[in-house]
Amino acid sequence: MFQKIIQTDNTKSTIIIRLMVGAVFLSEGTQKFLFPDSLGAGRFEKIGLSMPIFLANFVGCFEIICAILVLIGFITRLAAIPLIIIMLVAIATTKVEVFNEKGFWELFHASRTDWAMLLGSIFILIVGGGHISIDKKWLNQK
Repeated sequence: MFQKIIQTDNTKSTIIIRLMVGAVFLSEGTQKFLFPDSLGAGRFEKIGLSMPIFLANFVGCFEIICAILVLIGFITRLAAIPLIIIMLVAIATTKVEVFNEKGFWELFHASRTDWAMLLGSIFILIVGGGHISIDKKWLNQK
């Protein structure tokens, strides 16, 4: 079972996507704690989510932990799943209003980073950590 979770391809360039996804999520998760009024609980409250303090801390912790796992390439596919969920919820809770108020093109402009992070996370879920990962090293030892 564990081998299926850490299964990965042999591509060396996957590290580029892992670095992008991991760095952005690590930064965003950390900023939820550094700037709670604007990027953490305050932002969650502003968009109308219930229990904003709990939710911001919960999401921030998941972003940080999963980002570190993605960066080091350990249980990479498993770590991508919460990141995909976070991005789907972020798009649903923040971009629907943009679409309703300003239309299709403003939605695409405002959500470009969200889409990049969502698609990067889906890529990682599909291919795994790649050649330069703990997952690959672990598989080679088995």
